[in-house]
Amino acid sequence: MKTRILSLLLVGASLHAMAQLSYPKTRKVDHVDQYHGVSVADPYRWLEDDNSADTKAWVKAQNEVSFGYLEKLPLRETFKKRIEVLSNYEKLSAPTRRGEWFYFYKNSGLQNQSVLYRQKGLNGTPEEVLDPNKLSSDATTRLTVFNLNKDGRYACIGLSKGGSDWQTYTVRDMETGKDLADEIQWVKVSGVAWKGNGFYYSRYPAPAAGKELSTKNENHQVWFHTVGTSQAQDRLVYEDKRNGQRFHTVSTSDDEKFAYLTISDRGKGLDGNALWFIRTDVVGDVFRPIVAEPSQFHYSVVDNEGDRLILQTNDGAPNQKLVEVNVAKPEKSNWKPLIPERPEPLQYATTAGNRLYLTYSKDVTSRTLIYNYNGVALGSVRLPGLGNVSGFQGEKEDTFAFFTYSSFNFPPTVYKYEIAQNTSKVFQKPKLAFKPEDFQVLQKFYTSKDGTRVPMFIVSKKGMVLNGKNPTILHGYGGFNISSTPTFTASLMAWLEKGGVYVLANLRGGSEYGEKWHEAGMKLKKQNVFDDFIYAAKYLIRQKYTSASYLAASGRSNGGLLVGAAINQHPELFGVALPGVGVMDMLRFQKFTIGWNWIADYGSSDNAEEFKVLYSYSPLHNIQAKAYPATLITTADHDDRVVPAHSFKYAATLQEKNTGKKPAIIRIDTNSGHGSSNTAKLIELTADMYAFAWANMGK
Repeated sequence: MKTRILSLLLVGASLHAMAQLSYPKTRKVDHVDQYHGVSVADPYRWLEDDNSADTKAWVKAQNEVSFGYLEKLPLRETFKKRIEVLSNYEKLSAPTRRGEWFYFYKNSGLQNQSVLYRQKGLNGTPEEVLDPNKLSSDATTRLTVFNLNKDGRYACIGLSKGGSDWQTYTVRDMETGKDLADEIQWVKVSGVAWKGNGFYYSRYPAPAAGKELSTKNENHQVWFHTVGTSQAQDRLVYEDKRNGQRFHTVSTSDDEKFAYLTISDRGKGLDGNALWFIRTDVVGDVFRPIVAEPSQFHYSVVDNEGDRLILQTNDGAPNQKLVEVNVAKPEKSNWKPLIPERPEPLQYATTAGNRLYLTYSKDVTSRTLIYNYNGVALGSVRLPGLGNVSGFQGEKEDTFAFFTYSSFNFPPTVYKYEIAQNTSKVFQKPKLAFKPEDFQVLQKFYTSKDGTRVPMFIVSKKGMVLNGKNPTILHGYGGFNISSTPTFTASLMAWLEKGGVYVLANLRGGSEYGEKWHEAGMKLKKQNVFDDFIYAAKYLIRQKYTSASYLAASGRSNGGLLVGAAINQHPELFGVALPGVGVMDMLRFQKFTIGWNWIADYGSSDNAEEFKVLYSYSPLHNIQAKAYPATLITTADHDDRVVPAHSFKYAATLQEKNTGKKPAIIRIDTNSGHGSSNTAKLIELTADMYAFAWANMGK
């Protein structure tokens, strides 16, 4: 312990001069917007134009300062090399079957992209299907979709370049291994739903040249593509020009008798969806409603038995339930209960071997229950421990299925599950460069500002001493009905091995305790999320896990917003801040790409009441002239989900107003997106974050 504290002091001393950074001067403009009678200045509006010469010059200048600082960090290379060693193990996905072929993904260790393989039978010889690493010189082209038709003859392949959310679809003949001439462009927010010799997909009209990564995406359309034809011959299936900010996606039933159209309208603040269907075996059939209009409730088809649909919904059941719907009488008044709501929220429902597998979350850990198609309980699946599980998917005739289990100190391990026997055994277990048993995972509960009981996971080496000096990363998300679950990340061990602590707080706004937990962190109640995070920090300090100068606030995307709001409101609680790809301008987020989709969770500045709340916590608009924690802002040039302008304007404002002496730098990755576009970039980013945090703690 003395050695580790001494190393922190030495690092701090060596960086004292570096902290006095000279930031690039950012030009200000006289731009003011009016919101419901309130004047709001936006002096860095010009940074929203990511293609302008001025913005590109600013990015270059900022990166020179940031990487100049990061390159001098004493532990940067140490963390990078150790993360490389820890990450260099074989990673295999659970197999999926199509006919006699089993398909799976494999990464030999440090490959930038996982490679798709297939083999005949479980004991067959693997053969390579597609290696994305060969598709670009820097291995930043990702395989986003590989979807086989029913007999396995054709596969739709989706690729994205440089981290962008835009995808291009092609078709491969799996018998010959040859790619056909089919090419489908401008695909976004889409699945692939096969019907016979073609498939449904969703796309947007082509954006204006030069605005592909920033322009608002509107008029989401559903098309049908027939294998062997050009995109120009595709048939428009559905669009709604009157509601340009809706999503429209289609799925088909396993027997391909039905196509289901899901319509969401989050741009109008509606968190749920509408659900329509057609009979694909009836020529000329048109979409008919099961639920006609989007609302706050979710509806999705789990499976069908003939004309009987099994539907999952939170309508009248915040924790989700299953009902059955007869397509001859699809109205809600005719629905029949199948599996009622439980006290624990239902994470997802899957099918295999003519069974339903319902996975619930109990205090943020998985429980999987088994039912038949009549809703009769058949027991539960025995899981290895308290962690996170996924899988249990297959055909009705399957006699076995696969699932993957993991936790913070338990790497993703694939189990083969025998359906009739209800037994499991390890199918694939990775070999690691460390001993998971050297680390401990604790679940603690703390009280938030309003008295709400909130869980958190605390991960560390065994034998951690509660002395208030443990370098600690507090990570959070808290939004969009997404649960922050125990997840294994090999790179985290590099932080833990040095004596660091990692904490994941399960904030309101997520789905950890169902829809009520989600609603408690939405729109006008968003401050609850920040309070939960702030009180998590206070708990860790009070219990002497750490202290303010050794505590880093961490979050990405909606979590980046969380970090920005938290350090504005309580900068004294944190020594370091790591806001990644954050939503920082809460008054204009809906103006870019699919940002309007977040109105359902955030509200909109177009609404007077919601504007007041958004303006009160918007990270960009609440930076004040005071001392801030050491801050490393991270974003990427191809992030077309949360456009980098959010981080650009935030960084410029923080550098302008921060009265403290700690660094406030922005790291802008190239050829990367909302998530790192390859393994190498992810390792470099993680090493920089760890090195930055460690260097600026204990001051």
